[in-house]
Amino acid sequence: MARPIPYQPSLLRLLHGITAILVPLAWLSGLVVLANHDGRWLRLPLTVPGEWIDIHGTVGALLWPVALLFVVYAIRVGRVRLRQAANAAALLGLVLAVGSGKLMQEDWLRTGQLDHLPYHLHLVAWMLITGAVIWHVCSVLRRGGVRFAASMGQLHVRDNDGPRHWATQLLQRR
Repeated sequence: MARPIPYQPSLLRLLHGITAILVPLAWLSGLVVLANHDGRWLRLPLTVPGEWIDIHGTVGALLWPVALLFVVYAIRVGRVRLRQAANAAALLGLVLAVGSGKLMQEDWLRTGQLDHLPYHLHLVAWMLITGAVIWHVCSVLRRGGVRFAASMGQLHVRDNDGPRHWATQLLQRR
């Protein structure tokens, strides 16, 4: 008999899902920005016309409040999950990427100013989040297989886990 898909809290699934959409968009738009404006380490044949710095910044601006809520959730409700190094590394990469991105000025890259500390931190965060997401996915698959990974995508919400209960979940310590 097949085991049922484990239940994940709905707020975790929502924050995780939005992050899982926005992080790859930020990563890919960042790759285009890197290829268009900074070819010091790697020349990529990806020069794509358009305002990619603005697109990347918009994705980052959308990611900022989600990342903030995800950090609050992780510290308050998901503290046990942070003991798993892959989860902690992914969250650290997200915080570093969003935080360093907020410290940057978009004109730095347009004018060729590539030596600012926040930009270097942003590049480190880009590499960290790449490795951390791969590690995180492999860890989830190793721990629980496809069924465990699929639990993040289920739409079922228990009676005591809807949006009305999210504030209470965030305020209680576990």
